[in-house]
Amino acid sequence: MSSFDHIAERPGRDLRLLAQARQAVVPPLVDTFAMALGRFDDALFDRAERAGNAQLAFLDAMRELRRRREEIIARFRAHLEKAWHSLEAGEPMSMESALIDAGSALSLVSDQELESRLAARNLASVIMRDCKPVLQRLDRRLGWIAGNLVLDNDHNPIGPEHIGVAIHDAFATCELSLEVRLVVIKLCERDLVPGISRLYEALDQRLVQSGVLPEMPAARTPARAATRAPEHQGPHADMAEDDEASAPAWAARFTHRMAGMKGGMQASMGQGGFNDGLPGYAGGAQGVLLEALHHLLQESRGNRETTVPQHSSSSVENRQLSQREMLSVLSLLQSTPSAALSAAIGDTGESLAQRLKSEVLSGANRLGVDPSTARLAPVDEDAIDLVGMLFDVMLDERDLEGRPRELIGRLVVPFVKVALLDRRMFVQKTHPARRLLNVLAEACEGNSGESAAERTLMAKVEEVVDRLTAEFNENLAVFLTLEEEFRDFLNQHKRRIEIAERRAAEIQSGQERLETARVRMALELSARLDGRHVPQAIDDFMRQPWAHHVTMTVLREGEDGEGLRDALLLADGVMEELAEAQRQIIGKPWLQTWRPSLQKVFASVGMNADAASSAVDALHDTLQAVAASRPDLEKSLPELPQVVLPRASEEESTPIQLVGGTDTLDFDSTDADHFRGLPIGTWLDFIDKDNKVQAGKLSWVSPISSRLLFVNRRGVRFCVASPEELAVMVRMGRLRTHQDEDAFDSAMQGVIERLDPEKSAVGA
Repeated sequence: MSSFDHIAERPGRDLRLLAQARQAVVPPLVDTFAMALGRFDDALFDRAERAGNAQLAFLDAMRELRRRREEIIARFRAHLEKAWHSLEAGEPMSMESALIDAGSALSLVSDQELESRLAARNLASVIMRDCKPVLQRLDRRLGWIAGNLVLDNDHNPIGPEHIGVAIHDAFATCELSLEVRLVVIKLCERDLVPGISRLYEALDQRLVQSGVLPEMPAARTPARAATRAPEHQGPHADMAEDDEASAPAWAARFTHRMAGMKGGMQASMGQGGFNDGLPGYAGGAQGVLLEALHHLLQESRGNRETTVPQHSSSSVENRQLSQREMLSVLSLLQSTPSAALSAAIGDTGESLAQRLKSEVLSGANRLGVDPSTARLAPVDEDAIDLVGMLFDVMLDERDLEGRPRELIGRLVVPFVKVALLDRRMFVQKTHPARRLLNVLAEACEGNSGESAAERTLMAKVEEVVDRLTAEFNENLAVFLTLEEEFRDFLNQHKRRIEIAERRAAEIQSGQERLETARVRMALELSARLDGRHVPQAIDDFMRQPWAHHVTMTVLREGEDGEGLRDALLLADGVMEELAEAQRQIIGKPWLQTWRPSLQKVFASVGMNADAASSAVDALHDTLQAVAASRPDLEKSLPELPQVVLPRASEEESTPIQLVGGTDTLDFDSTDADHFRGLPIGTWLDFIDKDNKVQAGKLSWVSPISSRLLFVNRRGVRFCVASPEELAVMVRMGRLRTHQDEDAFDSAMQGVIERLDPEKSAVGA
């Protein structure tokens, strides 16, 4: 049975419906694009009027788009039809493979091409954001009638990613400046998205009317309780408390402590437990975790408390600050942080928790409360301790220096307020406050502002922090809004990282191919010249024009190409005629057979026809002089063009010093085998000589040398090593498995270890 017959027998496959769907959506998409293209003239003219020095580029673009209008539309249509035909064939084409097919797999992509691809993918993100529900339904329905295939955003032939590629292809042959090209793609975003959304909805309704998965719900909105959640629970009180998907990662490591704490927790119930005031928590897994944290804090407080002795016998009778008073003091600190608190954020030696408690009690004076007669409620003290230690761990253990450290530190007061309002932040992975902290920490970590993209990202972080400190009162919804907005921005930044990562792999691939070509050239040169007496003209020819020609031939065609075979035959022919001349054979027409090939080699280094002919004549006269035993008659080659053999560009600076040569390396072969099978995308932790840790992602494995390329979080190459070298690094303690935890979970685990390092180490 042929593969096509096998596809035809798949359940649900209906070529008639597929053809109808194609007719219902592809031509209207092309028409929508054509209509949008017709409106670009006015938009570009408006841009030209305020473009300053770039005005001419916009005016030229208007003429170029008018001249190539039909070609642009045809290229847009061609990609959509190609993608749809792949769906009909049962092998949906991915967007990534479409981009690769459009370019050259062996050549570096230009910066303009990279920026154009990024703009097209950003456009796809906008379409996806606006049309996500209907696209999810179309993925399933189109996949069903194509033979029960699993479609996603990358493989849906009319999905956002393929529309982005179609737009990129449409303008690929147009002569547009980068600025204009990006504006044109942005105009597509403005003019196309509303029409595309309507076409998606119309196609979805048509498929439903045709009986394609009619039982599929139109939307997936979870049912919500009719009653209003208590105000102090925050906007996400309707989330399932014991939902395993929302459980924090550190909780699994903490489970072993619960059994030992059981008696102590029972004793503390009703005595200011950390989940007081949270209905329904006492019987849930999250409630147990909160009680365990409360007990652990009480157990360790005596050892940690040095500056705010609130629970001594002299302060028991002091009045507890109410939650309203606490929130008022924190709001004042949030809007105008004290110099002492700001200093504590930058000081790795001072405890943020202790500083926060001191600042809260001191701030009570601004509300008319005498700090000497006030104390913190145990539950509020727990919240401040946990948030303070959480930020202490995060600032100490993550790569946050300078401006990133300052910005993350400014979040500490708002997060204390969150902890007072909704303590589930510590135990609920989906909590909006911790989600916001995670994306901000991801953007800040290791961000030194070296590139324009990094500086733009830091400016966005600062904007979010400013908005949070200005707008957060007691409504947690602001965290959800800011997190969604920033995540969209961060996703665009990640697209740039993906492009940088692919560029790093392309550069490394090119360097390895160049290295291979140079090694092959050196071997062939050594085999013919080492140990032989060679006249200067022959030696100069072999080491300069011929060596350059061989290197470039291998680089272009590989080691099995016809060009290399011809070059080696030429070298062998020249060396054979030299051997004959050294045997004093007189009267032979030297190099007559090889003259065309010799002229081709000289031309490859930039010599014109006359100069190349003179160079061949010099080789001929030299051989004739050798045959006559007249070294005084040997000729020199004419002046050769200054040709420098290509060299690999310097690698990105890396703190990892690798050991070369595997013969004498001390490593475990099991580790080396593990690295040989490491999947692309795996993260490892690299540890430098100063014990600083940098996460590296396996981005590419060389098909030539089997070396592994790792990039950092910015997509920049920082380590290239063989499996054996990586195994050595494991033995030296400089490489380990990366713990894939977000910033909040990782910091919470650090808090547990600081509270009870000995017992926590047992369960880590």
